[in-house]
Amino acid sequence: VLAENFTMVTEFLLLGFSSLGEIQLPLFVVFLFLYLVILSGNVTIVSVIRLDQSLHTPMYFFLGILSTSETFYTFVILPKMLINLLSVARTISFTCCAIQMFFFLGFAITNCLLLGVMGYDRYAAICRPLHYPILMNWQVCVKLAAACGIGGFLASLTVVNLVFSLPFCSANKVNHYFCDISPVIRLACTNTDVNEFVIFICGVLVLVVPFFFICVSYLCILRTILKIPSAEGRRKAFSTCASHLTVVIVHYGCASFIYLRPTANYVSNKDRLVTVTYTIVTPLLNPMVYSLRNKDVQLALRKMLGKKGSLLYD
Repeated sequence: VLAENFTMVTEFLLLGFSSLGEIQLPLFVVFLFLYLVILSGNVTIVSVIRLDQSLHTPMYFFLGILSTSETFYTFVILPKMLINLLSVARTISFTCCAIQMFFFLGFAITNCLLLGVMGYDRYAAICRPLHYPILMNWQVCVKLAAACGIGGFLASLTVVNLVFSLPFCSANKVNHYFCDISPVIRLACTNTDVNEFVIFICGVLVLVVPFFFICVSYLCILRTILKIPSAEGRRKAFSTCASHLTVVIVHYGCASFIYLRPTANYVSNKDRLVTVTYTIVTPLLNPMVYSLRNKDVQLALRKMLGKKGSLLYD
């Protein structure tokens, strides 16, 4: 995968936010706080789903998997970024760069596929309620979750192989805070058109295809919701989808902006801002949206906190 015989580069320099000078320390404090919120939020979501029997349903099963994946996804990127904000030496070895990209893309693609599966789950629950227990039984849920993980990491392995099989001669300054596809592939000292085209096709398969199915699912859901006679029934049906739809728009919107275009169009400052959105804001948004907008999760959280409070007083 690494093709070390064809490269003279043994390490990369992550430029990150080095151009911001003294602002890096306040950035460290902000990003550290956000990282701790992300960890605590996702761990809380997973714990609540695991401990509360009423949340042992397909929708919350996939939400728990998504929160777990988001936790690992941020763990791959943010600790190294935080260290680099306080460090003068911002180097990462060639092998570690490939490993970081592999796990980052693996969890990111898994998240995309999971959001697609969650869209199908909402379609089955609202449009096919009588068949829902059969369509989304536990065996099917486990297989779908496993397929998302396996598919995500196989796609990631393909992309990482395409990037790191290229020769890297002397340029080693990655204009980013982690090893992402565009900033790394731009450093290759050969023509990368074929590799970039295959990576683009992979991007279409993992972004456009799931998003298309989500759109089709929501068109069917919207048609079914409009047939519900009572306003309260329509509101309740749509509220179960609103949280998922919010996360989908932010996640797919930012990822598509970065990965569904040629590397030549990479603009470091603007892209870094968008990347911060989907590496920090999206994982932060997930537990906040699902906990603030979802009454079932709120109720389960209150029950869990109530039990802890009674145990302390006992």
